[in-house]
Amino acid sequence: MPGVRFSFRIMARLPARAGVLRLRSHAWFGGRSGLLACGGSTVRMSHNTSMPEEMLPLFPLETVLLPHCELRLHIFEERYKEMIAECLKLRQEFGVVQARGGGLMRIGCTASIEDVLRRYEDGRMDIATVGRRRFALQEVVGGRSFLRGRAHFFDDFDEPPPGRDVVMDALAAWLDLIKAKEAEAEPPDPDHPQLSFLLADVSPDLHFRQRLIEMQSERERLEAVRDHLRRQAEKERIRQAMEKVVRSNGHGRHLHPQSE
Repeated sequence: MPGVRFSFRIMARLPARAGVLRLRSHAWFGGRSGLLACGGSTVRMSHNTSMPEEMLPLFPLETVLLPHCELRLHIFEERYKEMIAECLKLRQEFGVVQARGGGLMRIGCTASIEDVLRRYEDGRMDIATVGRRRFALQEVVGGRSFLRGRAHFFDDFDEPPPGRDVVMDALAAWLDLIKAKEAEAEPPDPDHPQLSFLLADVSPDLHFRQRLIEMQSERERLEAVRDHLRRQAEKERIRQAMEKVVRSNGHGRHLHPQSE
C-alpha cells in the first residue's frame, strides 16, 4: 500500500542475533522478488554512529550475494524495472537481501550494475551485477513501488591479515571441491584481501553464505570456508559413488553423506 512505512529499529549496537525483518504487508513482497536469479542469523558487529548510512533500493532475493562476486539477473516485474532504470540513471547501487520466512535478513550486500546484457521490447532486462558493500538494515521503508531501506555500511575488524597457511588451506579446499565436481574454473587470486568471499561463491548453501557475510574477520571466514568446502567435497564424492552404484543396478543404502 503506497505511503505505508515499515519500521524495524535496531539498537545502537547490533544484537547477538541479527534475525529476520518481518514484513507486515505481503503486498510488497509476496514471497518472490519479481526476478529470476541466473547462475549464481548471527552478527558479531562493532557498530557506532559514525558508520556511513544510506537509503538503498532493496531487492529481496532467495539467494545471498557475496562481495566481489557476480550475479546475473533477469528483470521482469514492473516495480523492479522501475528500480533498475533508476539505478542505471543515477549510477546507484541497490541492496540485495535474502528473503527468508516471509521477511528479510538484516544483513545484505549492495550490487552495482556492471552491464545491461539485453533489453527486451516489453522493458525486461538481463543485467550483470557485482557484489560491493555489506550493510545492516536499520528500517525498511515503503512509499514507492519497490522497498527501500535505511542501511549502515560496515567492513571487517581492524586486524592483521590471515596467515599464509590459513589462506592456502582454504584455497586447497576450493580446488578439492572443483576437482570433486569434475568442473573447470580459474582459482581466485590468493592475495585478494577478501579471498574468503570469492572461494565461498562456489557453494549454493544459503545459510552458510548468509553467515559468511555477517562475519567481520577474514581469518575466521577463511577457516569457515575451508571447513565448509571440505564437507561439500566429501558429499560430492559420496554422491557420485552412489550414482555409480545405482547405474550398476546396485543399491546405495550403505553410503550416507554426512550432514553439515
